[in-house]
Amino acid sequence: MAKSLSKLWLGGLKRLLAAQTQQTRESLKRTAVRPVRPVAKPPAKLRTVKTRDLPHAGARESRVRPRAAAWASGDWTRSFHSAPVAPGRLVNHLSYGLYVPPGRALKGLPLVVMLHGCTQSVDEFAEGTRMNLLADRFGFAVVYPEQSKHVHAHRCWHWYDASEHAGGAEARAVVSLVDSLVETYRFDGERVYVAGLSAGAGLASLLAVEYPEKFAAVALHSGPAMGEAHSGITAMDVMRRGTRQDPVTLIDAAVDVDAYPGMPAIIMHGDSDNVVAPENAEQLAVQFARLNGVLDANGEQRSGEVREERKAGVVTRDYIKSGRRVVRLCRVHGLGHAWSGGDDAVPFHSSKGPDACALMWEFFRYQRRAAEAVPSRAAISAAAARQA
Repeated sequence: MAKSLSKLWLGGLKRLLAAQTQQTRESLKRTAVRPVRPVAKPPAKLRTVKTRDLPHAGARESRVRPRAAAWASGDWTRSFHSAPVAPGRLVNHLSYGLYVPPGRALKGLPLVVMLHGCTQSVDEFAEGTRMNLLADRFGFAVVYPEQSKHVHAHRCWHWYDASEHAGGAEARAVVSLVDSLVETYRFDGERVYVAGLSAGAGLASLLAVEYPEKFAAVALHSGPAMGEAHSGITAMDVMRRGTRQDPVTLIDAAVDVDAYPGMPAIIMHGDSDNVVAPENAEQLAVQFARLNGVLDANGEQRSGEVREERKAGVVTRDYIKSGRRVVRLCRVHGLGHAWSGGDDAVPFHSSKGPDACALMWEFFRYQRRAAEAVPSRAAISAAAARQA
């Protein structure tokens, strides 16, 4: 039985990697230029380029000049963080890249945590998303934790397994890294945001559920719905078709919603995604609407309002509570399993669609988490235990 399950998992993984390889080939056919690492900087005489002169979202990257991400002018540091020891894990060093914008005091800067998808490095993720350019413009720091190949051969986060030897350990390592950076650089602990792509979005959801006191908002791009997957096999099933069970029932089983402090969320997904089915985005929107008190236990609207509009190939749905947007869902027409409005020379990023980074920051910038007003993870667990 175990052997047959392993074959199913490996078969699913091969299909996933085949889809990724095909997308990479198509991207490279469209643009015959080798990507430049985001840490590279153009010659000094070219560094005076203004932000308004850079390629905008959806524009084809230049075939002659460096990739747009290379114009980021801040400091990029690659380092390791000694994460808490996890049972059954030999590796407890979390590699990461940290980007800080130029000409700004570090104290009080917001911090955006960016979680890559399978097979990606943090350098590729920074280059493909161009989040560092936005950091230069608006003044925030960006940290890119990197999954170790010793933990997963394809750098996938174990988003579906919250145990301390898998996804739970990875989430705890990311939180430990964030705490260390906030303490070292004096970043604003009330304005820490987490975003992820695919498996990275899955881990971002886990962080939002397990550590709501640490993050002010979450952004999920092409991510799986929560609560049903607890193994590699069930994770592949959720990715292909979404959850089979009611998403509200699943989130209620995983979280004490009455004690949960809420978590503003922006969810983005391509409606042509054949790796993580678009149904996952719909279910995530429902789950976060529930976590933010917009929906009741039956999935019915109990407060606020829901607004939807279609514009320029994007369907946007906003869940509003007390006059404040708490959940936003963006479905992008024609987009596959890729970061919207990114550099399509980098695998899993596409020039199609709106600039995902810009939409995420526009959502993040109005969110703040007053840590002292939020019950800790331990307090939430204790409240759940008392009600059990």
